[in-house]
Parts: sequence; structure tokens; C-alpha cells
Amino acid sequence: MSSVGSGRARTGKAALRPNTMILRRTLILMTMCGVVAFAVLIWKLYDIQIVKHDYYEQLAVEQQTRQSVVTASRGTIYDRNGNVLAMSASVETVFISPYEMNLYKEDKELIASKLSEILGVDKQGILTKMEDTKSWYKTIKTKIESDVAAQVRQFIKENKIKSVHLEPDSKRYYPYGTLASHVLGFVGTENKGLEGLELKYNSYLEGVNGRIIRLKNAKGTDMLFTDFEDYYDAQDGKDVTLTIDSTIQFYVEKYLAQAIKDYDVQNGGACIAVRPTTGEILALASYGNFDPNNYLAISVEKQEELSAITDEEEYSEKLRAARVEQWRNKAIADTYEPGSVFKIITLAMALEENVVSPSDTFYCGGSVPVLGRTTPVKCWRTQGHGSQTLKQAMQHSCNVALVNIGLRVGAEKFYEYVEAFGFFDKTGIDLPGESGSIWWPKKTFEDKKNLSQLAAASFGQTFNITPIQLVMAVSATVNGGKLMKPYIVKEITNPADGTAEVVNQPTVVRQVISENTSRQIREILESIVCEDEGTGKNAYVPGYRVGGKTGTSEKVAQDLRNEGEKEYIVSFLGIAPMDDPQIAVLLILDNPSRKSGIYISGGNMAAPVVGNILSEVLPYLGVEPVYTEEEKAVLDVSVPKVTGRTVDEAKALLQSQGLKFKVVGDGDTVTDQLPGANAVVSPGSTVILYAGAEKPTGTVTVPNLYGKRLSEVRAQLEKLGLFVRSSGALVRTDKAVVSTQSIPSGEEVAAGTIISVTLVDPTILGFY
Repeated sequence: MSSVGSGRARTGKAALRPNTMILRRTLILMTMCGVVAFAVLIWKLYDIQIVKHDYYEQLAVEQQTRQSVVTASRGTIYDRNGNVLAMSASVETVFISPYEMNLYKEDKELIASKLSEILGVDKQGILTKMEDTKSWYKTIKTKIESDVAAQVRQFIKENKIKSVHLEPDSKRYYPYGTLASHVLGFVGTENKGLEGLELKYNSYLEGVNGRIIRLKNAKGTDMLFTDFEDYYDAQDGKDVTLTIDSTIQFYVEKYLAQAIKDYDVQNGGACIAVRPTTGEILALASYGNFDPNNYLAISVEKQEELSAITDEEEYSEKLRAARVEQWRNKAIADTYEPGSVFKIITLAMALEENVVSPSDTFYCGGSVPVLGRTTPVKCWRTQGHGSQTLKQAMQHSCNVALVNIGLRVGAEKFYEYVEAFGFFDKTGIDLPGESGSIWWPKKTFEDKKNLSQLAAASFGQTFNITPIQLVMAVSATVNGGKLMKPYIVKEITNPADGTAEVVNQPTVVRQVISENTSRQIREILESIVCEDEGTGKNAYVPGYRVGGKTGTSEKVAQDLRNEGEKEYIVSFLGIAPMDDPQIAVLLILDNPSRKSGIYISGGNMAAPVVGNILSEVLPYLGVEPVYTEEEKAVLDVSVPKVTGRTVDEAKALLQSQGLKFKVVGDGDTVTDQLPGANAVVSPGSTVILYAGAEKPTGTVTVPNLYGKRLSEVRAQLEKLGLFVRSSGALVRTDKAVVSTQSIPSGEEVAAGTIISVTLVDPTILGFY
């Protein structure tokens, strides 16, 4: 039995071994699975809490909080005298919450209809935005004014609307409208600068937006009566003060626009006023113009032109091109052949190199042969100027003389001076969009067997430069020889405490010519305007020492293409006062029309305009005029107030002012007068005194005054009850004739209206 029992025992132990092995394997497997599962869990926790911590934290914040943007106020732009040119003001943005609208079951039709009515927004567009029921924020209209915002609030209040909201925003305003628009530029809907200084200095101007953070509940609505609300202040943008003077800018734009109209200029123009000794830009204008308050609007003329286009794609493309064109700053972005204004530069290098002197003479027979040319270089005066001194050659703007001067300088030195005067480099003016120049390669220029390029360049042809390059180079010739870097931003300050972050100072790029050479150039440029032989005489301003140079350049590329009539760019660069230059003004008119009736030349068209600008700007700058007796006799006079005086007193007062009189009525006392008190008229004008008689209230038709002398104009207008004031070639009244009039012929005006005319000396017709 024991043997049997021991057999059973062995059998039982043997049976237990497989079970134990299965159990062990199971435990091992469970342990391994547990370790793996735990490892996966640890990895997942690590991924969530460490690797993607920021993501889930941000997601939690977004689920639990609502953020509102506090828009930073964009910095203010001032002119040099503290006048505001660009500013930001508080406005509001209207947005809806489709989620809340759906949550509170609000009337979508009512909301869309009323918002469409108040805001002038398409109703269907609002309804479409309402379809996104998971969204908390759909913008309906940005930057609405306070009166419109008040209407929206009233609607919300009356209808207990919870899904329509307003939030503060900022809008850019330009108080002077189009003034200095190409300098200032404009901002887009996101308050980002897109053009001009707004673009160039956007990082300073825009500031940093703030935020308001509030808790919200599971439904997404704000939690009331909680202490959690974080407010992060917006950091307003920096203020920018310019070198621009808004008054000078106004005069420049006023006369540029008038010239475009008077001469029917087809491709607009540009004008730059700079302080030669510092490089400060006092005014910079480009025409056509635009209003940065509504920068997408185009001119009426362009609108009429585009209205004829039926193809939608073509219309969009032409509209885009029209906008880009009106935003283009011609003063720094366009290049052109400067023509005879460049003769100042040729003169400067020749004097500095001592290859010419004031005592030299030059003969002009109408043309000059040049090595490498098949035909001679012609002077604009085909019959020639004969023998002339250096000063006379510049006064006559003689091409032949300047070719000879350029050849004396030589190609190598000429090229060196062109570089020294900054024509191979951009000026670095602090505005976006400045272009570079276009020149022949040096090896072509210095070809000793072909001097045609040197000859043509001597009088400003066969190369292209920008207006800003030219005005800065010429400034160097009159300021003592220093090429200055132009700048338009004076300083950038923190509005909070007034501390300056950026301060710009005059920067001398290099000394190009000597003070002695500069003095000689000033004397010659003054003679071009102030002496009878000068082509710039129509820029003369009584009482002031004005100098300058005319320019008339033919568009060679257009002429080579043989596209209709020849086109020209006329220009004038004026400086004053010549004993202490405080301002240089360059005016450019691109393609004046022959329809204006005025001979196309810089002396006829551009010089009088610059003269008018200087006549307003110099007194404003505090430059005192010193009149000769001859000048005093022809200056316009202010009409005194004589109403209420006796007729005899009125007569005596008018005579003392160099005015004549005519009495209408038989009373003893002056009851009215034409023109009114303080009106400025030409000397010798006849003031009408009404002594008991009624002053006429009807209108008269303005006659055509073009080409007539001042005495003829005065007599003709006085017969109609109209009056004249003049500008231009005043001292030479025996020669001067009217080239433009402020009110076109054929217009109906009230009696007593004063018509301003520009006088030019007809003897320069044909001068370049």
C-alpha cells in the first residue's frame, strides 16, 4: 500500500507543475502588460503635461476665458511747428456672437435688418455670418463713429440683445486732407502703415495693443461677480515730428496744382523745397494727388475714364493701376532727363577744376562738332549766341558753350564729380520707394574715340536721375560745397513723457567743391534770374535776391518710338536769398500740352511758378525784402477802407496809395466801395466809390487776358467792374504779358472780383 500511496503522491505533484507554470507565465505576462500599459500611461502623461503643456494650457485658457483687444493709439505726426498732420481718434467696431444668438434664440432677421440699416452693411452678408453658430466673434463693421455707435447701442438696449457687441478701436485721421499725402502715406484697415512715413516708421507709430481677459462659464457667457479680470494696458505709438512746414507745403501744392491746370500738364508733376545748408525737406509734393482719409478713391477724371470699361477683369486691373499711380511719389520715385538745370553741375566741376574762369569767352554759332558723332550737337538757339562770357553762356543756357566746358573737364573727371555729387547713389531720404539713377557705363563714357556721351551729359541729356538727387546736388553748389543727406523726420518722441527716442541732425555726406567755387556759382545763378539776358527772369521776385536755372528736356525714348507729338519735361530750380541760401525749390512739370497756348519751356512755365512760391515763402520765413525805387513803383497795393468817409477824404486816401477813383452817385459820403477794403490790386487801379448809389449785384463774363500787357488788362477789367493783381516780371511792365489768369475766360463772376495774373517777359519765348 505504501508503494501505491507514494505513486499517487508523485502523480499529484506532477499534476501541479503545469498549473504552476501557467500561473507563473500568466503573472509574468500580466506584469509585462502592466509595465507596458503603465509605460504608455507615463508617456502619455509626459506628452500631455510636459511636451504639449503650452498647447493644452492655451486650450484651457481659451475655454475658460474671453479676451478683448484694447487697440493702441497710433502715434501722432506733427509738422516742424507742431501742427497735427496725422492723428488717431477713438472709434468702435461692431461684432456679433452667433453662438450667443443661437443660445438665447434671438431674432436673426431683426438683428440683420437693423444692423444693415444703421451700418450700411449688406443684410445677406450679416445673415451668412450668423450661420456659424459655434463662433463667438464675427465682425460686422469696423471703425464706426460715435454717433453711429450710439444708434447701435440704442438698438441693443431697446431689444435687449445679448449677441451684438461693440469694442473700442482706433481710426487714422489726416486733418489737412490731401496736404502732404505723398509724404504721410496712409494706413490700412488693420492700422498698419502701407505707404509713405506711415509705412517707413510703422514700428514706431503703431504701438502695442492691450488686452482684457475675463472668466466665462460652461455656456461660454461671462461669469458675473468674479474677481478675475486682467487688464493689460495698450502701449501707444511714438509721436513723429517732421522737418516739413505745413505752410510752405500748402504754398507748394497750391502753385503746383495751378500750374498743372494752367499748362494742361498731362503726366502730373513734382516739387521739392529744401533747406540747402541742412538737408531738411521743407515741402515735398507730387501730382496727381490723393486724400489719405479715403486713399482708395480715384480722381473724377479717372472715374470717367474707367466708366467706359465693360470687362470686369480689365476694369479691376485699370482701377488698381490708377490707385498705384496716384500713390506714386514722383519726387523720389520717378527718374527723368534733367536738361539744362544740370548745367549748374557741369559749371561747378569746371570751376572747381580751374578749367574755366569768369573771364573766359565762348563762341556759339548754333552747333558744335563732337568726336564720335555723325552730326554736330545743336544749340536750342539755331542761329547761335555769338561770342559770350561764362556768365552769359549760363544766362543764355547755351548748349554749345556747355559742351565745350564739359570737354574741358574731360570724361574721367566728369564721371568722378557725378559720383561725388551723389548721382550714382540713392540719397537715403527717409521715405520708402526712392529710385536710383540710370547712367551709361564708365567705359562707354570714357571712350576717347567717342565723346558724344560726355557732350550730351554736359547739358543734362542721355541719363536719368531723380528730382531729389538733383535738388540735393544743386544745394551743394550753393551752400558752400557740402553734399547734405536729405531728411524729413526731425525727431521721434514718447508721448507719455516727451523723451526723444530718435533725433535726426544735418548730415554732411562729403565736401564736393570749395566755398570759393560755391560763391561764384551763386553769383552766376542770381544773374540768370535778375538780369535781362537770363532765361530765368520770370522767376524774379521784387525785393529778393533769387537765383536759379531753367530746364526743358525732350523725352528721347518717346521721340525715338515716334509716338505722336514730342513730349517735354519743363523745370526750374530756384534758390533764395543768394547771399544766404535758405530755401531751394525744384519744380517739374511732365508733358505740358500745346493746347495751353503757351510756348513750352522751363522759362515760360516753371520759372513763374517757382517765383510765385518764393514770393509767398520768403516773407513767411522772415526774410525781409529790400526794394529798389523801381520795384516800389510797380508793387501791388492794398485797398484802404473808405466806406463811411467823405468823398473828398476817400479820394485823398486813395491817391496817397497810388490808386485812382471813380465816384458813382451824388452823395457826400461813401456808402460802399469796389473792391472791398484790404483787397490787393495792381497799382494805378481805379477804385469805385458809391456815394448813395447802389453797388451792382449782377455778374460779368471774364475776358481772355492771355498775351496782353498789364496796362491793357487793367483797363479792360475796370470797364467790367473787375480788378487785377499780378505776379511775375513786375519790374519790366513795358515788356511783360499775361501767361496765366486765375479765373478762366468765359466764367461768370460777381462785380468787384479780383483776377490774379502771371506776367512773363515775352522776349524769352523759345528760351530753354
